[in-house]
Amino acid sequence: MKKRQRERANNPRSLGENDRRNDISPADISSIAPFFIVRDLTSALAFYRDRLGFEIIFEGPADDPFFGIVRRGGAMIMLKDVGVAPLPNCQREPAARWDAYLNVPDPDALAAKFAARQVAFSAPLKDDDDGLRGFEVKDADGYVLYFGRPL
Repeated sequence: MKKRQRERANNPRSLGENDRRNDISPADISSIAPFFIVRDLTSALAFYRDRLGFEIIFEGPADDPFFGIVRRGGAMIMLKDVGVAPLPNCQREPAARWDAYLNVPDPDALAAKFAARQVAFSAPLKDDDDGLRGFEVKDADGYVLYFGRPL
């Protein structure tokens, strides 16, 4: 992109009438939920509930569940058993290892709670080179969750 186009794109005063009408304020989106393919829904739901303290808010259909949603605070994760193997980011590209970033105000306190539940950390609590403080946990299907906050 040329310098002038970048400057225009970053300057809200240069937006056209159509662009201003379609402007969305930050309050319009309050959360995002990753969607993970899992090997076994029952095992995945149990991991999130029993190890990480999430609440199961949906599991269905009742006669043969293959889809579930877990929630802890404002974070939700959707889980679905579709008969194919999960493919976490770290298996595709080791440098892009996180499948979900969960923003937490106090990663130290949460790490202590997880440690008390015998949760294994795939990366310990630390300040990293990306300006974050947090830790990583792999779920039952190998998805990497980063729990942290900006420094």
